[in-house]
Amino acid sequence: MPTLRPFRDYDEHDVVNLFKYSGTIPVDKGTLVKIMGNGWKSTDEIELLGDVGSAFNNTVSERYGVAAAVADCGAADTPFGILLHDVKEEDENGEKLKFNPRKAAEMDVALSGQAVPVATKGVFLYSGATLAAQSPVGGTALYTAAGGEITTGSAGTKVGQALGAPDSDGVVLIKLEL
Repeated sequence: MPTLRPFRDYDEHDVVNLFKYSGTIPVDKGTLVKIMGNGWKSTDEIELLGDVGSAFNNTVSERYGVAAAVADCGAADTPFGILLHDVKEEDENGEKLKFNPRKAAEMDVALSGQAVPVATKGVFLYSGATLAAQSPVGGTALYTAAGGEITTGSAGTKVGQALGAPDSDGVVLIKLEL
């Protein structure tokens, strides 16, 4: 599964916060995503997610989310960007994050239905099993692979280049250019 390490260099103008993640949750930051359906429309930008549930008595407040969605990018898909936050419903103790939004923010987690930040350009420390096994060197072109991963195989769409070889942990410095 792909993930991003703490070192990141990107411009906030290259981050889009208008799409929710649509797919199997949990999903890790670092996953390449594509736009689903018609994308974002100004006449249909929010949706009701339902109430927060019955964990607390008499809780009937509605939750709002965004309507436009992104999903894992496959090898033949057109990539939109890379997730900057994990998408999860529960913390490490199995507690529902929808009841603790402060903890979700501290963990850099978006909940299902909420907007998740997607970076379209930048330099990232990327850790993915597929890319690490291929041992790219600096300047190697990177492409989309199945499951939102990045590969050196040229069957997919080009997404950027490696800026060095993987370290002992399989982490590669990549330059994303979408």
